[in-house]
Amino acid sequence: MNDVLLEIKGLTKHFQTGKSLFSQSHAVCKAVDDVSFQIHRGKTLGLVGESGCGKSTLGRCILRLIEPSSGDITISGQDISRMNAHQLKSMRKEMQMIFQDPFASLNPRMTIHDILREPLDIHKIGTVAQREAKIAEVIHTVGLRPQVLNRYPHEFSGGQRQRVGIARALVLEPKLIIADEPVSALDVSVQAQVLNLIAELQESRGISFLFIAHDLAVVQHTCDEVGVMYLGKIVEKAPAEILYRQPKHPYTQALLSAVPVPDPTRNTEHVPLAGDIPSPLNPPSGCTFHPRCKHATALCSRKVPTLEQSQDGHWVACHLHPANPVS
Repeated sequence: MNDVLLEIKGLTKHFQTGKSLFSQSHAVCKAVDDVSFQIHRGKTLGLVGESGCGKSTLGRCILRLIEPSSGDITISGQDISRMNAHQLKSMRKEMQMIFQDPFASLNPRMTIHDILREPLDIHKIGTVAQREAKIAEVIHTVGLRPQVLNRYPHEFSGGQRQRVGIARALVLEPKLIIADEPVSALDVSVQAQVLNLIAELQESRGISFLFIAHDLAVVQHTCDEVGVMYLGKIVEKAPAEILYRQPKHPYTQALLSAVPVPDPTRNTEHVPLAGDIPSPLNPPSGCTFHPRCKHATALCSRKVPTLEQSQDGHWVACHLHPANPVS
């Protein structure tokens, strides 16, 4: 049995901008540039990187909330990248999203009951009684009381609203959930509660997650694999325990060195990360990270490194770490 739930190959999303004051040509923003990976059933892939690297755009392209420019997206063996609107609607039950801003993603004019009922009505799932039972089930699953169903989103705290967002994603019993920075707007204590809830759901329901975050510390104990994204490309991907123990790409090393460690006796060398992420409208030549990398050579500015796999399942796109051939 094939245990790969999601597979994307060569996924690309380029945005064409308008003509500028100083140029009559259209510039192209390479938000997502030739990304490929797999997520296995019941597993979580964490996707991390600085703001503006294309993580959220990638997540929305996978669900076709944004139409990709090219590439293949296969979920449960079905290629959804070429489905029409009618075919795609039937697949929406399989894939759902938890949005970054729990307040902006909930309709302020609808009660929590109506918000959770709407997807069941759209997909004509079950009888009226079965829909009410499903709503009661998911609101209990996310740790909220039945009394909240008659209230509106503005009556809740940020953590409670995010639990409602998770409940809305769960109500259709999807196989894949894309969580777009689901805890970035929450307090640390509430973050832990939501992360624990997601881990419980993965274990109890076998749901696969693409967990998007900009904080490597957040995904360390939640994800089975971690992919590091920089300027539209994945530059490193490995099982979580391997990546955190032995990061290879200089960008990953810099991100990990900035993670606070609650141990005053631990001497962790800080790897400086100079400058800001370049504009995707005018990316550097060769390796796009080379202007910020202290190890960069002349080759790095000329040649684009390919994402290659070593024998331990560690993928890295860096000229300083040529992969060992996989036999």
